[in-house]
Amino acid sequence: MAVQLFTDKLGSQGSGLDEGVVTQALSGLLGDGAGNIDLGSILSKLDGGGLATLAQSWLGDGGNSSISPQQIMSLFGDSAISDFASQLNLDSSTASNGLSEMLPELIDSNSKGGGLLDSVLGDSGGLLGAAAGFLK
Repeated sequence: MAVQLFTDKLGSQGSGLDEGVVTQALSGLLGDGAGNIDLGSILSKLDGGGLATLAQSWLGDGGNSSISPQQIMSLFGDSAISDFASQLNLDSSTASNGLSEMLPELIDSNSKGGGLLDSVLGDSGGLLGAAAGFLK
């Protein structure tokens, strides 16, 4: 799902990308080390990066707040985004823009009914823990 979302958000620039390469690049940037996208880690980064309110909007059933490409660069680091973009033969700006459009939708679509909240947050504290109680 993440590969399709990302390439769709890139428009014409995403149409020529090899799905396997995109999968590998996304796994490297957003993954758990086992080839899976780690949504919990992404949410933790958002919480630690002062962007918990964005995560709350993505986890809830209402509208999704947007995240800027600059916030994506800050969240993951210029070097990681540059490496990600390089794997896809994209510039960092295009890659961070695609990620900024893809992440809210990816997390939102995986949080229907609170399942993602339960699996990621459990009984944890912090802003996202509070969000779990608020959004249930």
